[in-house]
Amino acid sequence: MCGRYAFIPQGDFYDRFEIDDREIKAGTSYNIAPGAMVPVVTINSPRKLQLMRWGLIPSWAKDPRIAYHTINARSEEIENKPAFRAAFKYRRCLVPASGFFEWKKAKDEGKSVKFPYWIKLKDADMFGFAGVYEEGTFSIVTTAANEIMKPIHDRMPVILHREQEDRWLENSKFDLKELKSLMVPYPSEEMTAVRVSPRVNNPMNNSPDLLTEI
Repeated sequence: MCGRYAFIPQGDFYDRFEIDDREIKAGTSYNIAPGAMVPVVTINSPRKLQLMRWGLIPSWAKDPRIAYHTINARSEEIENKPAFRAAFKYRRCLVPASGFFEWKKAKDEGKSVKFPYWIKLKDADMFGFAGVYEEGTFSIVTTAANEIMKPIHDRMPVILHREQEDRWLENSKFDLKELKSLMVPYPSEEMTAVRVSPRVNNPMNNSPDLLTEI
């Protein structure tokens, strides 16, 4: 799954994501939790930046608390799940990120604990998660873990290569086979994972030291 991530926009953020309208400012956050309002890239040409809340609420939902269960959409079943299938077909987006956190279960002095890890790309300060959205809310698509993630967790967010982003955002065309080919684990040799402070467990903590290896 993906339950926490960070985004530190660089100076070339708008150019990197090919966004012409620069009225919405992308702020820095080192500890983005479900329910946060964050920038999301929609539409293919021209691309648009919108602020949306993390946790998709389908148009038919009567209880907004469904958002607690829809922060992630599993790639293996996204086209069939009622909460996600319309968004997957017509409303795909990019979620700008710099990396994400995941927790590894372990034993510490006989007790079950979870150690947080910071996972990012080796050669990119910014990238896009595959996402789907409804009006004002979104989910991050997840897939099976790659080799670097398997010791930590059995799921990971779908990270798109830059050359794949146009294909994902092209909502005027729905090619299930092609989209399925994009929702795969990112190459593990292009990623790093380091253990970080448990301070990240508290979403109120939001500072650069959360990304520092311990």
